[in-house]
Amino acid sequence: MSGTTTAASGEAADFPGQGAAPRHTDGSANRWIVLVVLCASLLLVAVDATVLHVAVPAVSEDLRPGSAQLLWIVDAYPLMCASLLILFGTLGDRLGRRRVLLFGYALFAVASGVAAYAQSPGVLIGARALLGVGGAMIMPATLSILREVFPDRRERALAVGIWSAVAAVGAAVGPLVGGLLLEHFWWGSVFLINIPLMAASLPLGRWLLPESVSGGEGPWDALGAVLAAAGLCGVIFGVKRAGAGELYAVATWLPLLAGAALLAVFVRRQRRRPHPLIDFGTLTRAAFGTSVGCIVLTVLALVGLALMAAQYLQLVLGLSPLQTGLRLLPLSVAAIAAGLAGSRLLALLGPRTMVALGFVVTAVAVLSLTGVGQQDRPGLLIGGFVLLGFGLETTLFGCYESMLSEAPPEQSGGAAAVGETAYQLGAGMGIALLGSVMNAAYAPGVRATAGHSGVPASASADAGNSLGEAYEVAAHLDGPAGHALRVAARASFVSGLHVTLLVSAGLLLLGAVAALRLPRRVEGSRPPGGEECSGGPAEQGGDAGSLLSRGITQS
Repeated sequence: MSGTTTAASGEAADFPGQGAAPRHTDGSANRWIVLVVLCASLLLVAVDATVLHVAVPAVSEDLRPGSAQLLWIVDAYPLMCASLLILFGTLGDRLGRRRVLLFGYALFAVASGVAAYAQSPGVLIGARALLGVGGAMIMPATLSILREVFPDRRERALAVGIWSAVAAVGAAVGPLVGGLLLEHFWWGSVFLINIPLMAASLPLGRWLLPESVSGGEGPWDALGAVLAAAGLCGVIFGVKRAGAGELYAVATWLPLLAGAALLAVFVRRQRRRPHPLIDFGTLTRAAFGTSVGCIVLTVLALVGLALMAAQYLQLVLGLSPLQTGLRLLPLSVAAIAAGLAGSRLLALLGPRTMVALGFVVTAVAVLSLTGVGQQDRPGLLIGGFVLLGFGLETTLFGCYESMLSEAPPEQSGGAAAVGETAYQLGAGMGIALLGSVMNAAYAPGVRATAGHSGVPASASADAGNSLGEAYEVAAHLDGPAGHALRVAARASFVSGLHVTLLVSAGLLLLGAVAALRLPRRVEGSRPPGGEECSGGPAEQGGDAGSLLSRGITQS
């Protein structure tokens, strides 16, 4: 993947390929305009990833999916996205990143329409899978183009901070918009919002985004891309089956082992090829490999909690979807602040301290949330969510910046695909793992009500699947039996949430230890002119504020 044309600092970006964007006399202005468009692309994906969280109870009531189907409705998106990121990330290097991005927009719009009007869990799962394919086209393109047009590390650190802050904005807008729509419309409306956004993004992307392609030495390894996609799909599918309580089933271990075998073949094939899709020599570098591992741990520890938090706020505290979105807003606002301050923190602390500190702050936030119960404690929730958002974004910013800076520019597509694959893999594994922990802690307490206060054994067994299902079963029971089942289910959910929070905190502290392998200080960046900057962190990141002002002004 060598030979990629990059945007030079102080010069107009030169991107070969069909439909290249108009040249600007000021290359810096061109870079910041591109950043705005890339952030808009990311916003679409971020909104779609979170907008469903507040709609899960409504989906459950309307479509009545089983517990495994409910997990698939949430997880089909990250499963397909994670499986195909390497395929589309490297394909974009060869065919053009903008071209793949625009195809992703179109597919996203079509899949959103199908999801909005799904009449069964199976159709909704399929539509979510198509959304994942579209996301796999969009996500690597945003990061790889960003890496291309910001070769200087000082500007790139600021750009990554803005990029990650926009992701936090999407996380904030998703639940709020979803909650607002659910107040007035049916749950399918949370998907319809994608269609006008995509309709606007298609012409804007075609007009404003530069085409960016790799020099393309050697043929694109189509077989390797398929091996990676199939292997990742098999591994995540097996993990999801295990998370649904089928740990010892053949249908769990067969795809898991087959996926692991395919990934092993993929790695071996890439190591032997002169022009691999993924340069595993880069992955073995301490900064790159550790950053990828820390991304997995961060998302694995927290993504399941986001879904559980929405269920806790709605089903335990009885908040409306809109109120739930507002309660989650402090988390996203804190994440936005951390993203905007990321370049400054990186300059002051260095990658190692920044990422490790982010893990510790996030673990403290998670532990503080073990104080929640069946009664509303808004002060504790707001404080915990603020710490959670700031620590999470600090960690992810340091990881992404270190990962992108370690990868050579000509491998930006593959590097972006690896980073986003790590994120999506962590998301899928996190929901499965933490969902399994939650189910293991929740179900026994509910099923123990069988025979007490007139609760039938069949009713307690059904109620042990989820809190939402427990409420439905309790509503069909008379008097004391329904009340006893509802009380037991609510208490068991809170107890299970506490156990899940403790497991999550342990994973985060493990990430803090892993972060000690990152570089202590920011290494000198190599501008396009070829002369390396050897200044310390303060010299390289201290003018982030002026860079932001200059970038906005020039745009």
